[in-house]
Amino acid sequence: MSERETRHCPAVLIAAPASGQGKTTVTAALARLHRNQGRRVRVFKCGPDFLDPMILERASGHPVYQLDMWMVGEQESRRLLWEAAAEADLILIEGVMGLFDGTPSSADLARRFGVPVLGVIDGTAMAQTFGALALGLARYQPDLPFAGVLANRVGTVRHAQLLEGSLTEGLRWYGALSRETGIELPSRHLGLVQASELNDLDLRLDAAADALASSCDATLPPPVSFSAPDITPAPPLLAGIRIAVAHDEAFAFTYGASLDLLRAMGAELSFFSPIRDQHLPTADSLYLPGGYPELHHVALGQNVSMLNAIRAHHAAGKPLLAECGGMLYLLNALTDVEGQRAELVGLLDGEAVMQKRLAALALQAVELPEGTLRGHTYHHSLTSTELTPIARGVSPNGGRGAEAVYRDGRMTASYVHFYFPSNPQAMAALFLP
Repeated sequence: MSERETRHCPAVLIAAPASGQGKTTVTAALARLHRNQGRRVRVFKCGPDFLDPMILERASGHPVYQLDMWMVGEQESRRLLWEAAAEADLILIEGVMGLFDGTPSSADLARRFGVPVLGVIDGTAMAQTFGALALGLARYQPDLPFAGVLANRVGTVRHAQLLEGSLTEGLRWYGALSRETGIELPSRHLGLVQASELNDLDLRLDAAADALASSCDATLPPPVSFSAPDITPAPPLLAGIRIAVAHDEAFAFTYGASLDLLRAMGAELSFFSPIRDQHLPTADSLYLPGGYPELHHVALGQNVSMLNAIRAHHAAGKPLLAECGGMLYLLNALTDVEGQRAELVGLLDGEAVMQKRLAALALQAVELPEGTLRGHTYHHSLTSTELTPIARGVSPNGGRGAEAVYRDGRMTASYVHFYFPSNPQAMAALFLP
């Protein structure tokens, strides 16, 4: 095969009528089922998300990357799929929100790359109406490739038979996943609990895989053709630059593609824990990604040695990028939903208070002096500060949140989670000493 030839690999996009139907559970179960059968499975996640990919990586045993027609872009999404097709026996793509929700939607991505959709429908408290929902998903956009449907959270064998019998127009039944198998994945305010926090995750995944194997068609879907992308090598703009990256229970929201890009541009990454480590690794630049600092703010505030190390890094004029939870860490203080307040780094003059309800959720394009970056915002905190932002995000869908970007010297901080490959040159400029 020529390096630039079209590649072929069985693939399916797992979607649903709405959020909360169990797409991640079903995708993870399918990945583990085929992996346990000796197949090499590559999984992707539609849209911005950090938590679902952690689960899907454990299920498949391989890194999980984002696909998105806006944030990632068509060419980069094409490259990721084309490269996966060279090594995988099966490609699974977990959709985002409802199948047709958003612009662009999961359906738009499926149609663009010719990947058939597997509709997951929560069968709880439903019988023949299941068939109506399935027909709507399959026929609402006539040019959408559609593989069939799978019922989630089914009660009994009879219940599953009713759901299967409701299908019309030759729609394919992929099987059912019972709500009694104890494999539902726990969640908290930003979504699923992080994979590293679930001690029984592999047991849950194997249980889900076994449950699917007993009811669903485990044969591979037909191959999909993935055409070769236009590939532009990453410029070596960060050759020899050492970047310290925060990574622990409080700071784990990083895109694999973003870290890959830093390495491809020549950077050397060193990971550290702001909770446990006393000092920063030897580094030219510092990256504080998002995560759950609100669950660990007391411990973070008590690690005075690390607070001082980060202050010293900034005082030395070294680059620092902080996103969402990383930005909260740089504030004077953070208060959780129970009212417990902890003083933190104090490089940004202001405080944040966690809310019980969602504060912002939107894709974001931010025009910085270094260039325009794309990403998203998703948080449950409100920040009060007198600082003047250097830029604000714009949502392509008109969503809530024109997020501020703050800058002090070489420090850049915002609620926005940036997708680094959206502008490699701009990202390199943020990290270059």
